Amino acid sequence: MNTAVKSAGVTPQGCTNIKLRQLMRRVAQHYDAEVGKTGLKGTQYSLLSYVYKLGPLRPVDLAREMKIDASTLSRNLRPLLTAGWLTQNEGADARSHLISITPSGREKRQEAQRRWRVAQEGINELLGPANVVALHALIDESLARLTPADEGDSHDE
Repeated sequence: MNTAVKSAGVTPQGCTNIKLRQLMRRVAQHYDAEVGKTGLKGTQYSLLSYVYKLGPLRPVDLAREMKIDASTLSRNLRPLLTAGWLTQNEGADARSHLISITPSGREKRQEAQRRWRVAQEGINELLGPANVVALHALIDESLARLTPADEGDSHDE
């Protein structure tokens, strides 16, 4: 918590959960409006980017890296596999599979990355660079404080 606010004797008002959800919806809408121009949702762009950077990899490892559960990953993978931007091939044994990005997936990711940059620059302009840096620091500190000791840095999205 900001030391100046704490020392001023200010008591938080309202529901932090609701305020964070409202902010997340607005930010997601901003990014989705821009990245959506490529035909992707923001979550799909993120998934393509993770596979691009880390792949080929097992779905369980991808879910862990993205800090999402397996069912959410499966639901988000389907349209990308159907579009041919990702592939799922056999892994080291018959029970395992590896997710890889295809050449058309690389192109789609690159197109979406350009739109993501526009969205990021827009957020920086709307909120102000200093506020964005402060927001990132507060989020990072909050995540660190809210992470259970036995969970390491594994958070659900």
